Amino acid sequence: MKKEVDFNIFKAQILDDIKAGKPLFGKDGALAPMIENIVNAVLEGEMDAHLTQESRESGNRRNGKMQKQVQTPVGDITVTTPRDRDASFDPQFIKKRETMLSEGMADRIIGLYALGTSTRDISSWLEETVGTSVSAETISSITDRVLPELEAWRNRSLDEVYPIVWLDALHYKVMDEKNRVVSRAIYNVLGIDKDGHKDLLGMYVSKSEGANFWLSVLTDLQNRGVKDIMIACIDGLKGFPDAIKSVFPDTAVQLCVIHQIRNSMKYVGSKYQKEFMKDLKPVYGAVTKDAGEIALDKLEGKWGEQYPIVIKSWRDNWERLSEFFQYSEPIRKLIYTTNTVEGYHRQIRKVTKNKGVFPNDTALIKLVYLAYRNASKKWTMPVPNWGIISQQLAIKFEDRYNLL
Repeated sequence: MKKEVDFNIFKAQILDDIKAGKPLFGKDGALAPMIENIVNAVLEGEMDAHLTQESRESGNRRNGKMQKQVQTPVGDITVTTPRDRDASFDPQFIKKRETMLSEGMADRIIGLYALGTSTRDISSWLEETVGTSVSAETISSITDRVLPELEAWRNRSLDEVYPIVWLDALHYKVMDEKNRVVSRAIYNVLGIDKDGHKDLLGMYVSKSEGANFWLSVLTDLQNRGVKDIMIACIDGLKGFPDAIKSVFPDTAVQLCVIHQIRNSMKYVGSKYQKEFMKDLKPVYGAVTKDAGEIALDKLEGKWGEQYPIVIKSWRDNWERLSEFFQYSEPIRKLIYTTNTVEGYHRQIRKVTKNKGVFPNDTALIKLVYLAYRNASKKWTMPVPNWGIISQQLAIKFEDRYNLL
């Protein structure tokens, strides 16, 4: 079977060819090999969909391949069409006697899927656009061709040191093997590397969000090469800080102040919320930790009897809520909240918002990965003020964080 499509390799090759003066189009054009691999991957996907479990049990199998030359907008390509034993396979993307290909079809299919378009809507679009009827199952098989790329991405090596990471989870509904609707949590670890660029270090699927699973996530990061994290920003999940410390004992943990505020306001009566928020702001908006503690004492003096659980929560979590006070303003803005990873989550939800229930875990992780791949194309610039931030982190963590 032909090797799976690696778009990064093709991108690099195309850039090299352009620099060398090689044309993009024509017989020897730089784009033809990429289109050829996409087309052949699509045909393999169609065959995967054709060979159902029922047909396999009846004895049908793959039976070699047949080559032909096909004209495309970027030049001629060699198409290798798989065959089956009973000759029942009838490819739709490139039909048996077809020798011309419409432009960018497979890439368009994967692109539409990455934007959240359903397989049935893509099927309808294909029929309306090119007069080709392709089943939703076939399109699903075509998009499955991204799975080897996803698996390689999930197992790639990581940097040894990350100055800042954010850890948070997204929640979805999925059909399980018993055809029941169940909950799934996608654990995301978003980090900043030494150059100040964002990178999604890992994406993991679990039945629910919990400290025990986060422990396995952190262990995976360690196994893939991460030796140290300077600052980890998390929500208030119970046991989460201990899970981080058990794998990366020197990491400074900052609880999300915004999560703490939201949780607090759940227990404050609606008629008192505006006044309570006014008294709470000097606590997390203080210039120093000592000033924040003085404001917290005042808050307790005024509201302690009425909302003892809220005040106790701030007291119990204060050490990790106040971690950001020891840093300068540019670093504080980055770490006092998990807004950075939540901003990424908003981009993912734009793609997945129309998916009420995913048919299985694979469909979920496939779409979220493709959405990440699109979102990450914009991560070309370092975070604002990174030059100043990185120098301050190097001073703060001098034995662990080296700029050079």
